[in-house]
Amino acid sequence: MLDTRGTIHTFDAFVVAAAFDADSRLAAFGLGDGTVRIAALAAPGSATTIEAHDGACLALCADAAPGGFLSGGDDGELRRVDPQGACTLAAWPGKWVEHVLAHPGKGAWRAAAVGRAVHLLDAAGTALKTLAHPSTATGLATDAKGRRLAVSHYNGASLWFVAAKEDRPTSLAWKGSHTAIAISPDARYVVTAMQENALHGWRVADGAHMRMSGYPAKTKSLGFTAKGRWLATSGAESVVCWPFTGDGPMGKAPEELAGGDAVLVTRVACHPEHEVIAAGFADGLVLLTEIASRKVLPVAAPGRGPVSALAWSADGRWLALGTETGFAALVDFAPR
Repeated sequence: MLDTRGTIHTFDAFVVAAAFDADSRLAAFGLGDGTVRIAALAAPGSATTIEAHDGACLALCADAAPGGFLSGGDDGELRRVDPQGACTLAAWPGKWVEHVLAHPGKGAWRAAAVGRAVHLLDAAGTALKTLAHPSTATGLATDAKGRRLAVSHYNGASLWFVAAKEDRPTSLAWKGSHTAIAISPDARYVVTAMQENALHGWRVADGAHMRMSGYPAKTKSLGFTAKGRWLATSGAESVVCWPFTGDGPMGKAPEELAGGDAVLVTRVACHPEHEVIAAGFADGLVLLTEIASRKVLPVAAPGRGPVSALAWSADGRWLALGTETGFAALVDFAPR
């Protein structure tokens, strides 16, 4: 796919994250050297370099306002980045902004995880509130409507109503280290990745626990498909997809897709409309797999370093990928 539909970029630093802006007009790559590289999708072969952080870029996502991105760094800065440059929205000197998240549209908001606190700002950059947690926030996720914010941390997760007048989270407890988080689009389920090569989930309505184990490695990337029917995960030699129809995955076997080469999946990204998953592997291979048919479409050949970033544009047309060696690409899936 790279030869016929891809545009390749070679950067000189680890690709930490990839993202598209809310209008699917821009793509961005956050790098370990503190820069954010932005390409206009109308001319994807050229990327503008923005000096975003004095240190490493740790997190990147689409901003709540179109035409830009949110970037968090180990310099304690939360910045909005666009092709014209970067501006500071908030700063916490001496700390790291390790996770960022934003929700566009009506009631738009931004979130930044700094130590135990998650800071919420509105679309204009005004501070709204600070949500405190018992330990360092290790992941952020929101539902399709942006009403609830899920935060992983040690011994479980916290589920907040973003617009609540009184901030009293639903506590989702389970002993151990929780390192990443996903929430289903309808907010019925919350799932975290654990330190010990397993997932733990909760059914929000009644707090029922779900344990998903058997991984040979830690799951560092997970996400629900667009309608919430499946949870796709990394951490195995195939894309492991847990069914979330009915009452969840307990007693059901997961689908294992696109495996067989004894190489671990390092990143997954679910298509915003279809039950199609992009998967990146430790050898640099990138492919698409469809859950229903189990068909596999190769996107990028191995040999360019472990895949460290994958993202779909909101319109489902573009896929961005990046590796630990600084290789990056944008692939156009528009009908021809």
